[in-house]
Amino acid sequence: MLKKGKKLMALATLLMMTLFAVGCGGGATDTNGDDPGTASKGTVRLLFVEWACARAETYVMADILENIMGYDVEVTSVAAGAMYEGLANGEGDAIFTAWLPVTHGEYVKQVGDRIEDLGPNNDNARIGLVVPAYVEIDSIEDLNANKDKFKGEIIGIDPGAGIMACSLDALDKYGLDFELMEGTDATMVASLKQAIDNNEWVVVTGWTPHWKFARWDLKFLEDPKLVYGETETINTMVRSGLKEDMPEVYELCDNFHWDSADIGSAMALMEEMDSEAAARQWVEENQELVNSWLPEAYKN
Repeated sequence: MLKKGKKLMALATLLMMTLFAVGCGGGATDTNGDDPGTASKGTVRLLFVEWACARAETYVMADILENIMGYDVEVTSVAAGAMYEGLANGEGDAIFTAWLPVTHGEYVKQVGDRIEDLGPNNDNARIGLVVPAYVEIDSIEDLNANKDKFKGEIIGIDPGAGIMACSLDALDKYGLDFELMEGTDATMVASLKQAIDNNEWVVVTGWTPHWKFARWDLKFLEDPKLVYGETETINTMVRSGLKEDMPEVYELCDNFHWDSADIGSAMALMEEMDSEAAARQWVEENQELVNSWLPEAYKN
């Protein structure tokens, strides 16, 4: 059964990015029986941050691990820094949302060789400041001259996110007289929707792939100083030792790769229904792609 991990430390400890304990199982072992459909093969612990792309990636992979490969799966939502520390310290087995080289570069640098980078699962990611297409400016350099129209605010997400660190850097490098508002992916989207419904100007921290680009006509503001970098990749990271402990789980993670249309369709489903149900439907509707990720023993 897919289980949501329990955070066993106080919130203040988590915010200091010290390690949390995940779920109810401790370290899992892969029994790897000869029959790939064998139940109770071990528990795989997946960590993610509450971003639309991360939720889609994590729940799709959890569904495959559970319903095709026969593992128990725990998924735990954490802050970005805790996600990397949890993986590095062996409290999680894999993450699928490492944005590189800019957005999560500092987190990866901090944990060093305590995690293993399996490379990109998506090659066309981007972060930056996003506005509705009807907003009549095209560059970050134009924000100050239109401060009142934006109410002097950039609507952000959780303070531990890499895009927030980049946005603080943007305030400095562009000399922006704006306040960066902290929140979540959900509150950012709610603010964006409200502004669009009222045909108001709004600027948010944004990234693609994200379902909001399919729902509304949006644009990135030009970033001539490249504070937000250029095109990024979304990489899969696993804990050190996973290859030896759970080789077929490692192989699935290593094979995982999808394009922006694939992840977009999964994100869209998760906006319409429960994440587990959405993941199950997506996997059933994309069997050819899923089959390409599976270890040989599980291929149709």
